[in-house]
Amino acid sequence: MVLVAFVIASPIAWWAMNNWLEDSAYRINIQWWMFVLAGLAAVVMTLLTAGWQAVQAATGNLVDSLRDE
Repeated sequence: MVLVAFVIASPIAWWAMNNWLEDSAYRINIQWWMFVLAGLAAVVMTLLTAGWQAVQAATGNLVDSLRDE
């Protein structure tokens, strides 16, 4: 889901930033690697978060979880 969101959001973000920077006196070109770096960071954070939750669920005591609910 994160990769699909990245594919959809990247062109929109590029277009918005290009329009925003168009009138700037110190205009810079937006490089492709900036988007790849942002997408990679999002995927890494997602995997770390989901992995942490999976480890907690796998190592937790099932009886305590069922007793609480």
